[in-house]
Amino acid sequence: MTVRSPLLCLCIAVCCPLGAHVRAASDETPVEIAFRRPEPSANLRIELTGLDRAVLERLSRVELDRDGWAQILSVSVAGEAGTAPPAMLGDYQVEDGAIVFEPRFPLKAGLTYRAVFDPAALGRAAGTPAGNARSVTAEFALPRPKPPEPASVTAVYPTRDTLPENQLKFYLHFSAPMSRGEAYERIRLLDDKGQQVEQPFLELGEELWDPFGRRFTLFFDPGRIKRGLKPRELFGPALEEGGAYTLVVERDWPDAEGNPLRQPFTKRFKVIAPDDTQPDPSRWKFAAPAAGSRDPLTVTFDEPLDHGMLQRVLVVSDPAGRPVAGRIEVDREETRWRFRPDGDWPSGRLHLIVETTLEDLAGNSIGRPFEVDVVRPIERRIERETVSMPFDVPPRR
Repeated sequence: MTVRSPLLCLCIAVCCPLGAHVRAASDETPVEIAFRRPEPSANLRIELTGLDRAVLERLSRVELDRDGWAQILSVSVAGEAGTAPPAMLGDYQVEDGAIVFEPRFPLKAGLTYRAVFDPAALGRAAGTPAGNARSVTAEFALPRPKPPEPASVTAVYPTRDTLPENQLKFYLHFSAPMSRGEAYERIRLLDDKGQQVEQPFLELGEELWDPFGRRFTLFFDPGRIKRGLKPRELFGPALEEGGAYTLVVERDWPDAEGNPLRQPFTKRFKVIAPDDTQPDPSRWKFAAPAAGSRDPLTVTFDEPLDHGMLQRVLVVSDPAGRPVAGRIEVDREETRWRFRPDGDWPSGRLHLIVETTLEDLAGNSIGRPFEVDVVRPIERRIERETVSMPFDVPPRR
């Protein structure tokens, strides 16, 4: 008997924990092939039930190789009519009055599988007739998963719409993993007349992605930023003070699934004077939480800082010098940093440890300026690798 039913496929998709099955149409031999998950997170397995227990008892004492089991219950990817695809790899056993086949690899959505029971092979293996059991052939398929939503640009940092002429980089965030090797073909910079700026970005042989493929770092060409370098003398700065620009992310940039973005993305901004001043932690303002609370520690900067670095170069340490676990939030155009602890704040003197590599939008770090101006001397150069900034957490009243 061969059974192939859309209802069977639907049962697998909706009712797998309870099982979906095909039964031989005979009251005397209620043999059925069932496709079940022993647990919701487990792989599908194929169960042949309704067989004579005495026959199964004899079968359980026989040592069969894989081919011997596959002659009794063969499971394969369904091929064209008249073809006999090879049996799938897996393990067989007699369990709770059933012959159970567990595929070595999970079944794939979109493929049709065929399970065939041969009672004559069962009788030969067990050394006794299989009673009135008749052959059963069942075909089943797992439905294809719903296609993922197309990726979209969720944010571009810096978020403000006025940027210095020596702006160093953008961070592009996506809602889903993106394809590699496409970035420099899919991003354009337009001037206020809608004309494309020629080669404003540094095109690296290996694109700069986070491990999940959802954040791309886009650098401006330093040769177009630093004064006195040949590219700037030949082509001028990529951005010019007083100008207006549009960063364009084209829709046909494919995500990791090969689908284009849900929609194009644009960021419009104006350009102000270059920023040659290093970030100065002494200008930052602290708002400390109370001990015993989980309110955030809030640090407000006097200028926007690098969004990506703010996620990783600031650490809060407790009075014993141990790092405090918690969650970082950056908002207000990257001028406010907040830290929410996983546990309650201890009272006493804590420290915010800041790596001196922390940069502003123009690439000036706490430890050094991005560009050494030959006209003016460097006002300060910090050689320390970190800056420790104390703050007091008062006890709760």
